[in-house]
Amino acid sequence: MSYNGYFRTNSKIYKQDREFYDLKNRAVEYYRANGVPQKMEVVLNEMFFEKPDDVYGYLANYFSRLSRPPVINRVFGKEVYDGKGQLTVQAEVFCTVRNEEKTAGWAVISSHTEPRGGAGQNPGSANGNDRRKEAVMTAVRWINDSLCPMLKGFEPGDQTGVDKLLSDFYLAHFLEDQERQAREKDNQQSSEPVPEPATPPKSAVKDKKGKKNSTEKPIPPAEPPVPVLPGSVAVGTVSLAVAKAGAEIGGVPLYHHITTLKRPQFSGEIHMPLPMVTVLSCGRLSPGKLNLMEEVMVLPKAGQTIKQPALNAVSDSGALVIGYDRPEQPLDLISEASHNLGFVLGDVMSLAINCAGHELMDYQKGKYDAITGSPKSPNELVELYESLTSKYPAVIALIDPFRKEDQEQWERLSSVLGNTYLLSEAVSKTSGSHTLPGTRGFILQQTNEVTVTDLIHLTRQLEGAVTVVGTTNGEPCDDSLSDLAVGLGVTLVKLGGLYHGERLTKYNRLISIEEELAQQGRLGMAFSLSVFSAPQKGGRQSRGGGGTEIAGLVRMHLARSVKETVCQESEGRNRAKCTLALLIGHLITHRKGQGHGTVAEKRVHLYIK
Repeated sequence: MSYNGYFRTNSKIYKQDREFYDLKNRAVEYYRANGVPQKMEVVLNEMFFEKPDDVYGYLANYFSRLSRPPVINRVFGKEVYDGKGQLTVQAEVFCTVRNEEKTAGWAVISSHTEPRGGAGQNPGSANGNDRRKEAVMTAVRWINDSLCPMLKGFEPGDQTGVDKLLSDFYLAHFLEDQERQAREKDNQQSSEPVPEPATPPKSAVKDKKGKKNSTEKPIPPAEPPVPVLPGSVAVGTVSLAVAKAGAEIGGVPLYHHITTLKRPQFSGEIHMPLPMVTVLSCGRLSPGKLNLMEEVMVLPKAGQTIKQPALNAVSDSGALVIGYDRPEQPLDLISEASHNLGFVLGDVMSLAINCAGHELMDYQKGKYDAITGSPKSPNELVELYESLTSKYPAVIALIDPFRKEDQEQWERLSSVLGNTYLLSEAVSKTSGSHTLPGTRGFILQQTNEVTVTDLIHLTRQLEGAVTVVGTTNGEPCDDSLSDLAVGLGVTLVKLGGLYHGERLTKYNRLISIEEELAQQGRLGMAFSLSVFSAPQKGGRQSRGGGGTEIAGLVRMHLARSVKETVCQESEGRNRAKCTLALLIGHLITHRKGQGHGTVAEKRVHLYIK
């Protein structure tokens, strides 16, 4: 007899009993449809034989492996401040993990509101601050009002799908902004005539035979700057936050997650990029006449260790600011400090110079304001670079020696320099900088609308070239850039000087990554440039687990009291030389087991006494 018949014939069964019986039937069907009884039987049998100490932990682990993949529940944007105290955007990703909302990742990236390269730009002005505030508010609104519902339900590991949505979102707003500007331009009635562009004056130059020519070829006009869409920083920030969420959900470090995105199924050695450490800044904001050397950087050789000092009187990039009148002076200072420490530049370390040429062009004169009072034409600047690299062979790389419009000079300089690398800064998916003739390397930056997938595609396209992940002047205190550099497999990483928290946090992260890879036995040899890395006997150089030891990069090697006491007594050039000696003493590379570290330490103490 069925239960339905029983209910019909037995009037003593109350209505609530019938409802409870139906509820139990629905529960049975629900659990049976999801296989719960079978899985419970399996886990209970396995647990009985294994007899774990933590019974409920065993059950939790078992069922967590059967749970649905975490998905993005919401994205939250808010205003924060970067390393220069400027407003920027932070994005935080919340995921649904086993029916609970959890914070999975957050990110802050560099941003700019002005097109790159204009010498007249002043982002710190009132108008610049207003534009930045507007851009940040727009980005926060995009994240909270638009991107949050659009990304709901995405798996955090689906970086390609997320970045495609972000790029399409940016493109739609970019086109909308272009249409709006076009309408405003059509509707604007201006009675003022459009001024003719200023023509640079023609100056006399010497030809190869020493005769003066009456005219010099005019410089190419500046290309129109790539417009910066207010709010675009939301795209890059959310992209990196999702990448960090994917790494957190997957239980792997961010650099490992990026490596997997670029090279699925990869399980070999991971190579550490060589750090480019900025030691001097002699750019436009330095006290002297010299404007040409925005950054002078040292590059340690692959497979060796570097140490860190403390600096004072530093620039935004964390470098010692010194005023000089000639380009030879800062290089002489570094050479002299190295000589007093008993080391030769080009042997254990090399130099690179960020010229920031795109910021030095005086369009009224048609010349570069490389040295105040002594402007240089593009051809004269070629001769200056050739003379410097000939006199100082330790200089193995020049970053942005010219504007990108002076392609003839890029090509000519490349032909006369030989082994010196020419690097182009701020390559992005829209800049087109990789078309410059003569360039052998490119600096990648994640700013504004550049997504993680964009960087992966760029490094694939630039395979075989020297690739560098670099910082900007307005860096956030987010160490993800170090993970990006390692995960993307770039040759070099340009993090600025060894000062300021937003830069040291990235160096600290490099240390942690290197130590972790060494413990796993996956630390590969650091990338090296053939110009300054002589081949080692028997193949690639290796130390222990292989690779460069960055550990100790931010650990004090000399007593702070020695540095403070001696440097306070030094004045002018001696003070700069003293501080630089401490810096180079820490940056000197040490070969393991040869005791060079102790010798270097003694030499520094002897020199500064």
